[in-house]
Amino acid sequence: MAQTHILGYPRIGAGRELKKAQEAYWRGEISQQELLAVGAEIRRGNWQAQRDAGLDLVTVGDFAWYDQVLNHTLLFGAVPARFRQGAADNKLDQYFRVARGRAPSGEPVAASAMTKWFDTNYHYLVPEFAAEQQFALDSDWLLDEVREAQALGHSPKPVVIGPLTYLWLGRAQGEALALLPQLLPCYEQLLQQLADTGVEWVQIDEPILGLDLPSEWRDAFADTYRGIRAAAPSLKLLLATYFSPLRENLPLAFDLPVDGVHIDCVRAPEELPAAVAALRQEQVLSVGVLNGRNVWRADLARWQRELKPRADQLGERLWLSASCSLLHCPVDLDTETKLPAVQLQKLAYSRQKLAELQQLQALLLGDIATADTAADSPLTDKAVIAELQDTWRPQSYTERAPLQRNRWQLPLLPTTTIGSFPQTDLLRQVRRQFRSGEISEQDYLDHLRAEIAEAIRRQEIIGLDVLVHGEAERNDMVEYFGEQLDGFVHTGNGWVQSYGSRCVKPPIIFGDISRPQPMTVEWSRYAQSLTSKPVKGMLTGPVTILNWSFPREDIPRSESCLQIAKALRREVLDLEAAGIGIIQIDEPALREGVPLRQAEHQGYFDWAVACFRYTCSQVKAETQIHTHMCYSNFNAIMDAIVALDADVITIESARSDLQLLRVFSQGERAGKNGGYPNEMGPGIYDIHSPNVPERLELVARLRKIAEVIPLEKLWVNPDCGLKTRSWAEVGTSLLNMVEAARTVRAELA
Repeated sequence: MAQTHILGYPRIGAGRELKKAQEAYWRGEISQQELLAVGAEIRRGNWQAQRDAGLDLVTVGDFAWYDQVLNHTLLFGAVPARFRQGAADNKLDQYFRVARGRAPSGEPVAASAMTKWFDTNYHYLVPEFAAEQQFALDSDWLLDEVREAQALGHSPKPVVIGPLTYLWLGRAQGEALALLPQLLPCYEQLLQQLADTGVEWVQIDEPILGLDLPSEWRDAFADTYRGIRAAAPSLKLLLATYFSPLRENLPLAFDLPVDGVHIDCVRAPEELPAAVAALRQEQVLSVGVLNGRNVWRADLARWQRELKPRADQLGERLWLSASCSLLHCPVDLDTETKLPAVQLQKLAYSRQKLAELQQLQALLLGDIATADTAADSPLTDKAVIAELQDTWRPQSYTERAPLQRNRWQLPLLPTTTIGSFPQTDLLRQVRRQFRSGEISEQDYLDHLRAEIAEAIRRQEIIGLDVLVHGEAERNDMVEYFGEQLDGFVHTGNGWVQSYGSRCVKPPIIFGDISRPQPMTVEWSRYAQSLTSKPVKGMLTGPVTILNWSFPREDIPRSESCLQIAKALRREVLDLEAAGIGIIQIDEPALREGVPLRQAEHQGYFDWAVACFRYTCSQVKAETQIHTHMCYSNFNAIMDAIVALDADVITIESARSDLQLLRVFSQGERAGKNGGYPNEMGPGIYDIHSPNVPERLELVARLRKIAEVIPLEKLWVNPDCGLKTRSWAEVGTSLLNMVEAARTVRAELA
């Protein structure tokens, strides 16, 4: 009989219990013991859900207080030196200092860099490897969780990130692969310890096998896994790959001395026959047939047809699973109390996917008849596709820039922010009261106007040059637009983790997308009426709205993106007509939508970049278009960023110690475009940390930036939006930023 398991389960809790406990602990409202108790309760619930669904193994080690990669940094003793103070007394606070620069104990320090986990919207903490990096195993937390699961009567399958993927994800002063001999003894010791606990299977994740790997990395797999295999011969090892086809790495994966291989049959269903053919007699094949990154019910009839011959052939050597960890999917559809039944019956959150695995197992045994789960017929807007033939603005940047400078008369090093201001407890309370009917719509709108007026007042006092309205009306930068566009469905509890305690609630694209009415115009018009300084109109771009939503699976993603772009272009033109002459169209998710295989990049950029340009291709030359991008490997997509043709781009760069500037500087970019040719604002302080930057620190950083970015093209701004910070932090930080800009401006003058 085919076996069932998963690669990982969401750790936030069905009611975001982990987020609430984390933030309460950071504020000093609960003790560390109380926080630990919340984590233990979430783990127990996760394991019980897997057991109740009849899974043969429960996954252990997928829980994290902030991030699973950070778990491994502590597991292997790779914590950078600046975080080691007080670690012996309070390891959990050390963990939080690495993640966010501050914890209830210990001194504030610069947090580790974050970036996206492959092509997802999940952020991981980038390991920092010193030139003479040493590793030392500290496995108590993982072993304790294994014993915890065993004590509850479960059969645990511990999961760890593989050594090659862990090194690949890190940032080394030299070649990361050269650290492999120092790291491998920790893995070998860990496997010996896990064997001593009595576990049968260990899952080792090596998703980099889905990438275009350099030959030296591919060559390192065989010896690495021979050493791992020899360290614990009694253990059974499941090599897990996901997010991408294996292609040339498929024979390599199955040739390794492992007892099973997991493949992502959602991303690469065509590789199933090759995987079966490559399977050795003693190996199991785990097939990820449920989409771990989307919320639609699986087509179980299709997978019954596809897998029945394989099940008959392999028997217990066939394992059924989701494509990847369910970390990227909401927890439990049963918590959705307001969605219509016609929508609910099409959806499956993580808990429902466990039931689908059980159902598919029964289908393959012939115990039950299959249900019809055919997808809806495609509904596409062909008119949008026809309009995307010429998306460039009529004037080049060199023609637009003088007109824009003449219109705005901004000083050298103009200061601005990325868009959002703090969402206070009072604002959240008012929003809840409005949604529950406790206050009228007029009372709600009056409160939002008061919030906007206060944001404008504060910015004028601080002395910013280009203002924003603060986005008080928005719950989320994607969900807000999804709520106003036709074609989206919005959940009450469809939360997924983005990083740490930050959770987002992606809307679901259910049909064709259109804009029934303006979405932001009146808020921007009102904010601009309160000041003589320019106020930016703030929009989320079409690619980001697509990539941060749960997309349809019955049509290509490109077609949904084109529909969003058409709706946003109408919004852009309405903003311009309302007198808003600086419009920011954020695309922080452009990079994460890039396929993991190089051969597929250009096809993605062809439509993604065209969709962005389409939104603003009809504005006047003196209208200034901004965009914003988050932590990313910008070097890999620099040509696409240039092709966006935004007048100003702002980027997150503070946690990279400004290393990203080398990619954007016009003298050091190795490529046809020679860096970013237009204007840019590298974030000069990290908003994901509660630490307030000092003025002199920002002056030094700005001087450093001015060495590589032309002064006439340089903007000064924070890393990202300020929604998650408090006004106390924001006010001081922005004032220090403005004073730093004035200091450097005076020096340069």
